[in-house]
Amino acid sequence: MVKCESCGAELSEGAKFCSKCGSPVGVKEEFTVRSEDLVAKIKELLHESDVSRIIVKDESGKTLLEIPVWAGIVGTILAPWLAALGAIAALATKCTITVIRQKS
Repeated sequence: MVKCESCGAELSEGAKFCSKCGSPVGVKEEFTVRSEDLVAKIKELLHESDVSRIIVKDESGKTLLEIPVWAGIVGTILAPWLAALGAIAALATKCTITVIRQKS
């Protein structure tokens, strides 16, 4: 049986969301990027249709920012997230981006 990565609850087969905490169930991918490439990589990921959540961590693995992604995200909603990413990029030398993609 597959377990939710957020809360550890058992997931029913084919579930797209955890029935206990509501976290999306999907495939995880990780990228390590230099801080100056962080905003560009996030913008690139936001244009991909199967991305449901983006998590940015620093070199020590501390979560700095978690961005929920949904269809139809627009610039005015995205602007505060990108401003925060710019601040993070100024503080960190390398970041790890964890991307959770929806299962098809």
